[in-house]
Amino acid sequence: MTKPITVLLVDDHALVRRGFRRMIEDEPDMKVVGEAGDGEEAIKMAWRLHPQVVLMDCALPTMNGLDATRKIIQDRPATAVLMLSMHSESTWVRQAIDAGAKGYVLKNAMDLELSSAIRKVAAGETVFDPQIEQRSALKGERSAALTQRELEVLQMIVDGKSNKEIATALDLSANTIAVHRANIMNSLGIHKTAELVVYAIRAGLVNVP
Repeated sequence: MTKPITVLLVDDHALVRRGFRRMIEDEPDMKVVGEAGDGEEAIKMAWRLHPQVVLMDCALPTMNGLDATRKIIQDRPATAVLMLSMHSESTWVRQAIDAGAKGYVLKNAMDLELSSAIRKVAAGETVFDPQIEQRSALKGERSAALTQRELEVLQMIVDGKSNKEIATALDLSANTIAVHRANIMNSLGIHKTAELVVYAIRAGLVNVP
């Protein structure tokens, strides 16, 4: 008989952990080997118990789930971390991936296929909540809609240049640059410069020195 997938549950709410434990232990091919209530405890237990999968809450006391994930993957690269979060924003997803997580699912998803997600990350696959995938696909389509000139302007925005400086560099009026900036934000569905810069870098739309 195949050995069960070993899972470490990390959440600061005991009731939530209990619910997840019941869901997981209903599956004959899975076994919960431990529970942790904060990031530091999760790191110690991952080192001691060697779970195949860590079910990690994003928001934790003392050390958040992202930092705990980074440390666990650093110490035990073969461990698959499945991140659970209330946040569906792409910046959170990207941070989880950068930390080494193999999957990212929303805690409030009513149709959460937890057992399926655990099996996939244990097998080396990556798993993302369908809501996140749909949003990413939509943004990808919007990114493709940018013109070459808009991509030039976007690069200069990321470089920290003002509308006036961009206008001078491209031999255009400041008003024209303002229109380009507005069009870029509308196309990407982003309305703050800081968020625009982060998204452009994460999506690979610009060159970063």
